[in-house]
Amino acid sequence: MDVDGGGNKRVFHRLGGPQSDPSKNQKVCFHWRAGKCNRHPCPFLHRELPPPPSQQGLNGTASSKRHHAFAATTDGPSARNRGPNNFNGGASSTWGRTGGTRVFVRKMEKVCNYWVQGNCSYGDKCKFLHCWSMGDSFSLLTQLDGHQKVVSGIALPSGSDKLYTGSKDQTVRVWDCQSGQCLGVINLGGEVGCMISEGPWVFVGIPDVVKAWNTQTNSELSLSGPVGQVYALVVGNDLLFAGTQDGSILAWKFNAVTNCFEPAASLKGHTLAVVSLVVGANRLYSGSMDHSIRVWSLETLQCIQTLTEHTSVVMSVLCWDQFLLSCSLDQQLKVWVATQSGNLEVTYTHKEEHGLITLCGMHDSEAKPVLLCACNDNTVRVYDLPAFSERGKIFSKEEIRSIQVGPGGLFFTGDGTGQVKVWKWVAEPAPTA
Repeated sequence: MDVDGGGNKRVFHRLGGPQSDPSKNQKVCFHWRAGKCNRHPCPFLHRELPPPPSQQGLNGTASSKRHHAFAATTDGPSARNRGPNNFNGGASSTWGRTGGTRVFVRKMEKVCNYWVQGNCSYGDKCKFLHCWSMGDSFSLLTQLDGHQKVVSGIALPSGSDKLYTGSKDQTVRVWDCQSGQCLGVINLGGEVGCMISEGPWVFVGIPDVVKAWNTQTNSELSLSGPVGQVYALVVGNDLLFAGTQDGSILAWKFNAVTNCFEPAASLKGHTLAVVSLVVGANRLYSGSMDHSIRVWSLETLQCIQTLTEHTSVVMSVLCWDQFLLSCSLDQQLKVWVATQSGNLEVTYTHKEEHGLITLCGMHDSEAKPVLLCACNDNTVRVYDLPAFSERGKIFSKEEIRSIQVGPGGLFFTGDGTGQVKVWKWVAEPAPTA
């Protein structure tokens, strides 16, 4: 996304200027919102109504409870199943229908470059955004600075009060969830391709190896076998799976007696790198640079179906109830459902204007299922499921490659600049009469 504050050729005429006529109808012009009002003068407003006074600012300091800390404790039921691997949003087979609800109104969807630099002279009158998001369902709590390159993984181990972030700057940073301070930097000697947590374990994929850390015992293991960069990791059926640069998927099983991970299998089939993995419905799903998705049985570890409807790299796969969601650089997000024969078929295709990088499923403050879709125009689209009605957008200086769900309505994003942002779902304001 270009965050330059100028160069937009589209001019919106503002009705009344700073001293609006109180006799004017205090409704926003429907045609102006659509960009095609031709009434001069128009009896309705050609500007958006101001947000409610309780809306959070960029630094999240409007509430003293959120100052510099995100308090992401990982105990209790809210911390379990927080990842997108088993995202459960309630069964529905009606995709892509808004039903007249949650139609997100677009404004000037560009962040003011002068505001980013801290010197915009227009203030509230600037026609560009002075915030890193649009939508009133979530707010930015704080940001964590330290990484020098793209953040490629975020993990919150169970029972720990630490947040782990991995980057292509070859480091893993450990953050205190109460203060937001960096407690340590681990130099790995290789770019972090991915990172997950399972129970007390943190797994980090780097070239030719997977690092495993037990945050409770402080033990460290190195799992050898991968060829090239490890791009994806997932745990299923007591196995750890790693998607690698040479197109194979390696599996290890933990041996509690020897306290180590033993090689269990090597899954072959993809012709290029495996960049996304997810487990659901007793299946392993793998997305690859060869444009395909392979479906593997977790019992036999055999490939039982190959999906070839995408025309570019399958960047992310996600399980949602009985559905599989996949996104690709071909600008398409596909929803798959199993037929009576057991094979997956596309039941809905959602198209974006830009390539899709990653998917993350979670629930909002009202426990409603929400899908976050990171695109390569430096934005994250926020959608309600299954309607795909847009309810917000997150902006960044560079692509957001990592999204992770936390407890208590928190979620985290990591971008190409190395910055990690902490967000929180908030209760939506009640409609006014």
